[in-house]
This record gives sequence, structure tokens and C-alpha cells, in this order.
Amino acid sequence: MYNKIIVSLALDHGYAPRALELARKLRAEGGHIIAVHVFEPVNSSVSSYVPSGYGEKILKSSKEVIAERIGDQKDIEAVVISGHAGRAITDYAAEVGADCIVVGSHKPDCVIFSLARQQRGSFVMRPARCMCCASGICNRLINRR
Repeated sequence: MYNKIIVSLALDHGYAPRALELARKLRAEGGHIIAVHVFEPVNSSVSSYVPSGYGEKILKSSKEVIAERIGDQKDIEAVVISGHAGRAITDYAAEVGADCIVVGSHKPDCVIFSLARQQRGSFVMRPARCMCCASGICNRLINRR
């Protein structure tokens, strides 16, 4: 069981409930769950084509959406950080002393494909200094017990 779990949430994917359920199963008594969404700033090569203030608008929207997703779940803290998704999550996990990171996967049977396509999964699992779980595989293994 883990004391501090980071759950990586991409707000445009639908795996949040599964990933949060897994985090609750993995959490030690008295443990803490932090749901994290990474806001990736507009790339400098396209920034001149993006309206002024667009980044701030999207950041504000991200904070509202993650708060809405978490809702009244008092056992989960919602955080929005900025940067490259994979690197920002692993850096944040190290900063807060997380001992587990949960990333989502769309279908348990094609986790490798999902993680390869899903930047967050593959870029989190490689450099992370703590345990990483892909929600599709781990949920399936836990439910077999």
C-alpha cells in the first residue's frame, strides 16, 4: 500500500473514475491521493498564431474541469501543473514525495499500445523514481484476487 499517490488525469480522456478507484485500492490507511492534470503551454513555434490570453483561458478552464471531475470527493486533492506532461508529473511526484503514480489506459488488453500513443503513460513510467501503475492492467490484477 502507498501513502502518497499521484493520479495523472488527462481531462479529455474517460479513464478518471477507473484510475481514481485504483488509487483508492492502493492507498494505505491515512494515505493521500492527488489528482494531477498537466497544462502544456502553447509551443513557441505556434504561439504567434494563438490569440493573446488563450493560454491563461485554457489553464483556468483546466482548473475548473478537474475540480468538477473530483467534485465532492474529500479524499482527493486536485492540482493543475504546467509543463511537458511526462516530465512535469515525475518532477511533481518527486517534489511531493509520492510513492506511486497511477496513469490511465483505455483498454486493459492493449495497454502497451495505449501507453505508446498516450504520451503521458510512456513518458511517466520511464523516468519515474517510484512505482507506476497503468490503471487498466492493475485494476484487472487487483480484481482477480
